[in-house]
Amino acid sequence: MTGTAHRRTPGRLLVRTVLYALLAVGAVACIFPFYWMVVAATHTTAELFESPPPLLPSDQIMANLHALQDEAGFGQAVVNSLLIAVIYTIGSSAVSALCGYGLAKYRFRGRRMLLGVLLVTIMIPSQVLLVPLFQMMASVGWINSYQAAILPFLANAFGIFLMRQSFVDFPDELIESARLDGAGDLRIFYRIVLPVSRPQLGALVIYTFMTQWNAFIWPLLVLQTPDKRTIPVALNTMIGLTHVDYAGLMLGSFLATLPLVVVFVAFQRQFVSGLLGGAVKQ
Repeated sequence: MTGTAHRRTPGRLLVRTVLYALLAVGAVACIFPFYWMVVAATHTTAELFESPPPLLPSDQIMANLHALQDEAGFGQAVVNSLLIAVIYTIGSSAVSALCGYGLAKYRFRGRRMLLGVLLVTIMIPSQVLLVPLFQMMASVGWINSYQAAILPFLANAFGIFLMRQSFVDFPDELIESARLDGAGDLRIFYRIVLPVSRPQLGALVIYTFMTQWNAFIWPLLVLQTPDKRTIPVALNTMIGLTHVDYAGLMLGSFLATLPLVVVFVAFQRQFVSGLLGGAVKQ
């Protein structure tokens, strides 16, 4: 047995070495585009097209930052994106949690049909809704306002279904016990049921924030003045017919990525737990 173990050890080491080498190559391939974005943000556009291209940072980042502010109003765009994304994330997560709880724990006529309609709406491309939604916003005078960018998509079908699935297996006996103790429905929801679903809620927060932060088509339609533009819309203004400021775009893209990284780091445990929650039988 000892000889067999010794004969197997070199083979296992070789397999592990090859596996780690492949993982290292994959990690470099994933990280390099982000590294190149950081490097490109510190050079001029002309330097990016030199042969060979630069692979180390330069000292042009402040000049690119001033150009980004002058051409795209990037500072105001950051404020607009943060305001819209934070309000939308809080509102959409609350609506998704409440609706998901209602579909999971309340028995009423048409509940299954309502759930089926909800699932069908997930398969409808959002682009189909742009024209009727724009007409609705125009009819109430909300064009070029923050509420037009937030309210139409506040009820997220995917978020509602995700939270509904997290509430389905919650024991009904605990809810009934809380009701017998005199707790109201909202108190039961916020104090007893919702804390158990924090992993799924954390995953929903990350998904919702990322979706709104990266939204382009709808903000482009309803936010029509430069002082209301979000980051994707503002960066798009730097792409002209005859000239594209690639260095400014790389710097803007790098700065726009940082809030997403912060949100993911803040909710990474809940995100991973939320993804694995449905795969493990409790």
